[in-house]
Amino acid sequence: MTTLYVINPNSSQVVTAGIDQAIEPLRPFGIPIRCLTLVEGPLAIESQSQADGTIAPMLKLAAAQADAAGFVIACFGDPGLHALRDQTGLPVLGIQESAVMTALTLGQRFGVIAILPNSIPRHLRAFGAMGVLDRFAGDRALGLGVADLGDADKSLAAMVATGKRLRDEDGADVLIMGCAGMAQYRGVLEAETGLAVVEPCQAATAMALGQIALGQKRKIERHDHAE
Repeated sequence: MTTLYVINPNSSQVVTAGIDQAIEPLRPFGIPIRCLTLVEGPLAIESQSQADGTIAPMLKLAAAQADAAGFVIACFGDPGLHALRDQTGLPVLGIQESAVMTALTLGQRFGVIAILPNSIPRHLRAFGAMGVLDRFAGDRALGLGVADLGDADKSLAAMVATGKRLRDEDGADVLIMGCAGMAQYRGVLEAETGLAVVEPCQAATAMALGQIALGQKRKIERHDHAE
């Protein structure tokens, strides 16, 4: 049986374990899901240059999965999303793009909880490219690194406070967790804010499973002639 591969482009096994736990509710649908860690990646992806540096080894890792039915890129910057789509006609979902598309079905204006302030310009570029800025409420940073997200004492109160600011000050009626390392806090965040909360790895994996089940594949553009 073919497998959906969820690739964590950073080298943190702790983050990969959190992603694996987050997508556990989607395993009963019957398509095998396997989470992979990109060992060549940085311990955390917190800048555009770090994200871009993961693309080539991630493409090689994906190409090595002979039984793949599809791929999820589990980093909120969606590094290499279009390059991997150029490499394969199988379903390829990025967690940022999928989270936004899911949020648009759950509310009118989405707010994003980012990790660091320098993440926000990358998010805004992506949202502009997607053409969704008219549905965008705000993007607020926790001021915490990826490694800090596993510490509930550091993270949870900051996430709840940030979610409430997005709700009360920015007018968000649905929240997106802007990092793959936040999954464990989704339930508390929903309870404390009263809003729907999108966990991006769950959103992308659910979309990928739907495309696989329906046999949906994309046409790969071939460029056989030099310009």
